[in-house]
Amino acid sequence: MKYQSQSVAKPYFVAALALFLGQIVFGLIMGLQYVDGTFLFPAIPFNVAHMCHTNLLIVWLLMAFMGAAYYIVPEEAQTELYSPKLALLTFWVFLIAGAATILGYLLIPYSVLAHATGNHLLPTMGRGYLEQPLPIKIGIVLVALSLLFNLTMTLAKGRKTSLNFILVGALWGLALLFLPAFYFPVDTVKASYSWWWVVHGWVEGDWELILGALLGFIFIKMTGVDREVVEKWLYIIIAMTLMTGIIGIGHHYYYIGAPAYWIWLGSVFSALEPIPFLMLVAFAFRMHAQRRREHPNKAAMLWAMGTPIVAFLGAGVWGFMITLAPVQYYAHGTNLTAAHGHLAFFGAYAMVSLAMISYAMPLLRGREANSLSAQRWEMTGFWLMVLSMFTIALTLTGAGIVTIFLQRATDNPLPFMAVQDKERVFFFIREYAGLGFTAGLLAYLRSFFVRGEYDYTNNVKRALA
Repeated sequence: MKYQSQSVAKPYFVAALALFLGQIVFGLIMGLQYVDGTFLFPAIPFNVAHMCHTNLLIVWLLMAFMGAAYYIVPEEAQTELYSPKLALLTFWVFLIAGAATILGYLLIPYSVLAHATGNHLLPTMGRGYLEQPLPIKIGIVLVALSLLFNLTMTLAKGRKTSLNFILVGALWGLALLFLPAFYFPVDTVKASYSWWWVVHGWVEGDWELILGALLGFIFIKMTGVDREVVEKWLYIIIAMTLMTGIIGIGHHYYYIGAPAYWIWLGSVFSALEPIPFLMLVAFAFRMHAQRRREHPNKAAMLWAMGTPIVAFLGAGVWGFMITLAPVQYYAHGTNLTAAHGHLAFFGAYAMVSLAMISYAMPLLRGREANSLSAQRWEMTGFWLMVLSMFTIALTLTGAGIVTIFLQRATDNPLPFMAVQDKERVFFFIREYAGLGFTAGLLAYLRSFFVRGEYDYTNNVKRALA
């Protein structure tokens, strides 16, 4: 850690990991409810568990992104953060707001919560990922403005680097793309437009810029590759991301009442969306091949190298499987969408967040890397989580294919519950995979409590011998 104010990133990282664990707990609850619909009913109905699961996903990823920004921007700008106190105040406001949201979902019927928080005055609630009450949405905007003010002022007084401009610019985009969440017209087509501007604009556009900036920073620090080389790769990846992502949003406009030309635009440009992820894979391996140093934090490097591979498979391959209009006609709303969503979110955003935390946390604790035994725990967590998530994606894919052939693409469709009954074996396997993923996350968390220093000198001698 080069600058004292970078320490404000630590509570963000700790909270992100705690919220991540909470997200997985609700995922396990939902998985059990797929095989036993009475599990925890009526205390935690499926729709409530689903809201908690998806909202915790958003909050912990935003926590991780904010912590990463507070760590990266001062180091890149070669100056202290403009206001560490404001960063810590922002942290507590965001954490309390996030906790209040989850407690509201769990303790108050959603319709009552909506009325009590002013949804009848300005309707914003009820859409997936955007279920937050109006005061919480306003709080998210204020948190974003606080973050952006702090980072922009830091950037203004310090060294200007392309990496900082990409990261801070992407965070500005993240905040601006949230504003359509306040537009919820009665017209369902217009409502779908504004919803996808937020959801797709984040996860298949703006967040990919954050992904690129975080990976770029990690590779600069861990490989010693020239900054100019990293930045040239990022420029090309970002250009492809924006070109395909902005127009590729059209694959969400199929059959919702939008003009028919979106079927062609959505199909063509969303079919190109895997290209930036494939370029990320090439970028990662090129940086690793050109490295000028062997960084002692092998676990962080494993996460950094694994991120573009899993992201390409989840967002690229699985995304392409369902993105063309003729396929989406049958696949929409099946577990194929869930398979893509799980693997893409984990590969593109969860893994890069864990990579950043893995790199930065030892430095925030006064060491270049964790001990070898701690890194073994962390790398065990990596493989458990990655293999479990692939199993989850495969089982959901199998369930989705069953739905298509027995209910969608057939002249004699079976009733919905009959199809669900035939898919039960996939849901059982998915739940066991979820337990494996939880074990992997616990192993990752365990690594932070393993004592010992990294004996870099002796380790290099053993490697050379």
